[in-house]
Amino acid sequence: MELNKVEISGVNTNNLEVLSQSAMEELFKKMKNGDKGAREQIANGNLKLVLSILKRFAGKGNIDDLFQVGCIGLMKSIDNFDLSYEVKFSTYAVPMIIGEIKRYIRDNNSLRISRSLKDLAYKALKVQEEYISTYNKLPNYEEIAQILGANSYDVVMALESLKDPVSIFSSIYNDGGDTIYLYDQIEDKKESNKELDVRMSVDDAINNLDAREKFILDQRFIIGKTQMEIADELMISQAQVSRLEKSAIKQLRKVLK
Repeated sequence: MELNKVEISGVNTNNLEVLSQSAMEELFKKMKNGDKGAREQIANGNLKLVLSILKRFAGKGNIDDLFQVGCIGLMKSIDNFDLSYEVKFSTYAVPMIIGEIKRYIRDNNSLRISRSLKDLAYKALKVQEEYISTYNKLPNYEEIAQILGANSYDVVMALESLKDPVSIFSSIYNDGGDTIYLYDQIEDKKESNKELDVRMSVDDAINNLDAREKFILDQRFIIGKTQMEIADELMISQAQVSRLEKSAIKQLRKVLK
């Protein structure tokens, strides 16, 4: 089903109302005073918010199912929202709706993930939600790791494991000439003894890198991401990514001399 269809899960998307901020505040006050109808009005007035979020999950599942799951996240947001937060309801609700949809997609993913990695990912997502609710901003991986008492690299890998797998024939770079595909970066197992010795030395050197340096090398030279993309994921500046990348490469070059 398409996102631009008129009806999703029995809801006519062409007739959805959008509440003003003042109307929302009044309804929340009524709801806190026991008006059950106000809760329903708030929900109906924010269904377009759920629909706007669904656009980023296009192709990730049945749109009717995702819409219903998004509505569950919306209702949780309504029940937990407090006007004293002094933030827009949408600011509070969006992360919770996204989190609900991501959990649904993750739990229905056919890819098998180890229990320990999945548990760490669940805890990390919970920390993210609580952090956003408290500070109204997204925590970086190091902050999540510190709260959980875990290694930041493990947190990154746990959250990465929740992302959808990609085809080895996916294009990772194209400068207008020859396209580089993901399979071009896959290791060739046919190697001589000399090559094996070099690889073992490199592996030792890599193991001596810190978690962020390892992650940056993986993302830059295996996955093919840009420094800016990695900076966004790690919540640090591109200059810091560049510095860490140069430091890691310098250490590896010492081994290869």
